[in-house]
Amino acid sequence: QVQLVESGGGLVQAGGSLRLSCAASTRTFSNYVMGWFRQAPGKEREFVGGISLSGMNTYYADSVKGRFTVSRDNAKNTVALQMNRLKPEDTARYYCAGTGRRYGSTSGGDFGSWGQGTQVTVSS
Repeated sequence: QVQLVESGGGLVQAGGSLRLSCAASTRTFSNYVMGWFRQAPGKEREFVGGISLSGMNTYYADSVKGRFTVSRDNAKNTVALQMNRLKPEDTARYYCAGTGRRYGSTSGGDFGSWGQGTQVTVSS
């Protein structure tokens, strides 16, 4: 497992942007498929987006496709979530997660490493 620490959350108006970052403490970061999940109060955790080992491939939940972008920098052991055109329904706590399993999973159960999360609040 790898230790993950998210940053960059905050309060933003609808239509605005935020960039979340996740720092990993491991020498084998490039061995982990990385993902972002979110959980709003009273709701189940949901997949947001994921990125392959090299960063060449990404996949997203339909609710954020075209607005959110996942990227990674293996030299710096970081993964980012750029969020544009934010909506009030994007309000949630956002979590960075890593998995040694194959690329493409959207199930939180497949991710063995998790950060503590960072809060994103979008006002209308």
